[in-house]
Amino acid sequence: MSYKTQMKVPATYMRGGTSKGTFFRIEDLPKEAQIPGDARDKLLLRVVGSPDPYGKQIDGMGGATSSTSKTVLIEKSSQPNHDVDYYFGQVAIDKAFMDWSGNCGNLSSAVGPFAIKSGYVDNLVTDGIQCVKIWQANIQKTILCYVPMKNGCIQEIGDYEIDGIAFPAAELKLEFVAPVDPSEALFPTGNLVDDLEVPGIGTFKTTMIMAGIPTIFLNADALGYKGTELQSDINSDTEALKKFEAIRAYGAIKMGLITDINEAKTRAHTPKIAFISKAQNYTTSSGKKITTNDIDLNVRALSMGQLHHAMMGTASVAIGCAACIPGTLVNIASGGGEKDTVTFGHPSGTLKVGAVIGKNNIVEKASMSRSARIIMDGVVHVPSETMK
Repeated sequence: MSYKTQMKVPATYMRGGTSKGTFFRIEDLPKEAQIPGDARDKLLLRVVGSPDPYGKQIDGMGGATSSTSKTVLIEKSSQPNHDVDYYFGQVAIDKAFMDWSGNCGNLSSAVGPFAIKSGYVDNLVTDGIQCVKIWQANIQKTILCYVPMKNGCIQEIGDYEIDGIAFPAAELKLEFVAPVDPSEALFPTGNLVDDLEVPGIGTFKTTMIMAGIPTIFLNADALGYKGTELQSDINSDTEALKKFEAIRAYGAIKMGLITDINEAKTRAHTPKIAFISKAQNYTTSSGKKITTNDIDLNVRALSMGQLHHAMMGTASVAIGCAACIPGTLVNIASGGGEKDTVTFGHPSGTLKVGAVIGKNNIVEKASMSRSARIIMDGVVHVPSETMK
């Protein structure tokens, strides 16, 4: 039997925040993959190394975790006053499934530098801060990425440290502009706190919010946790993961994201589920000691069925918005009252996020700092028969 040679697709492998993924300019993709659909999904799945029944993604660019099984596509923006359109694809590890329903806040920080590198941003500053105006096409929202420039080049190296990342880099500031349109419901049920009944498991107090990414917050103690857990405490517990998935699925119905419980299987990226507690001392996954003086509350969140090693960027937006609205479970856990920033503890350390909340709980913007770096630039090799 004869086999065709592999095709070469221009690509850049980047870290953004506590995630990393393979970045593409849409114009560089094979013609049939330049439009959304089956051919595009098959190509990106094969690039990352999915589906992999072994769960390792050895034969691809993925790192066998939800935070490293990601792809990003960008093109010159079709929207007025924006530089690029940005599409985020979350890749399932063991299934042939791409989820385009949400965004990755961490990788959003790498979209700005990638857009500049790709020649999509006009009138670049030589020294200073370049604002890249990003249209997040999955969720139809604007993100502003503030990229430091030096001598006409992107400044990637610096002394800004992120818990969950081993090495420092240059700080990138992100602003999520009007993450919830005033015409949309920030709280889809109309309530700051709801009772969520999950058949066979129980009824839980929840705050369900649509900022950043649809997120369901629960109190840690209601689940039998402290809120200081690390990945090994959750991800090795099969029954706990099944319980979280059931809660997520029934929460998705209550939020109006799906109408049938079985639809949750095809919407694995959203909503996110997180559990919270009042600030407590704990030791991070790297051995760092976090005290109640460092944080306002503890938050743990799951992504694609596993406890995240740090915190998803979009979930951080949801945390920031919920914390700044008195009466939510997140606000109560962080001490209650009016506030515009909050620092929370996650398995790898801490993160400060903020939100500007207007009248009638209108979210004007949410903000956080991240960093990004190009790891590899060139071509990714893909078997020629992939898209058939």
